[in-house]
Amino acid sequence: MEVKEKIRETIINLLKLKPQELKDNEKLCEGIGADSTELVELVIALEKAFGVKLSAKEITKFCSVDDIEKMIQSKLSDFSSQLSAKR
Repeated sequence: MEVKEKIRETIINLLKLKPQELKDNEKLCEGIGADSTELVELVIALEKAFGVKLSAKEITKFCSVDDIEKMIQSKLSDFSSQLSAKR
């Protein structure tokens, strides 16, 4: 499963949305009205799904699916680089 698909699936399940309600470039906190508690829950769910460390501040700053995808891709890339360097 692609990173964006996994992010979308996580958000849709957590916030109980229909897939068509979630636009990739729309801010979660503004467009669909996710509150701070839901965003913290989202951070936890994304950390579990991708095995990366995120902060609520990052998610509220980068609040769209596209932004979250870029952030997670960057963290996954950094993690892969660190593993390669250790070999």
